[in-house]
Amino acid sequence: MAEGGAPMTSSRPYLIRAMYDWIVDNNLTPYLLVDATREGVQVPTDYVDDGRIVLNIGPGASRDLDLGGVEITFSARFSGQAMWVTAPVSAVSAIYAKENGQGMMFSDDGEGGSGGDVIDPDDEPPPDGDGPDDGPKRPALRIVK
Repeated sequence: MAEGGAPMTSSRPYLIRAMYDWIVDNNLTPYLLVDATREGVQVPTDYVDDGRIVLNIGPGASRDLDLGGVEITFSARFSGQAMWVTAPVSAVSAIYAKENGQGMMFSDDGEGGSGGDVIDPDDEPPPDGDGPDDGPKRPALRIVK
């Protein structure tokens, strides 16, 4: 609790903004991994895979990006069609650089909670699936402790 007994606000929006700045400052492409099943998420459903969607929020791919304290909003084109995207901060599972996978993964605590875990692509990758029918490969996110 914060001084005076009031609960502290979530650190997640601050960490997302900081990671976004760090990724862009290093001339990389920031991607968000969003739980598309959460209430308040407005994304193109054609791009949702297994309840999740990866969104490019780089300056060249998004317009009017607002990394707010409650929700992230921006306009982007999907198959040539402009769409307004909304994702509550609590629905963001990770923010990472497309080019090297470095970023931060957040725990799924329902309210956005605190902190996150650093993603280091040089860690040992998770085990592969059982066979060739595993479907398309996604970027591998690993937690660094």
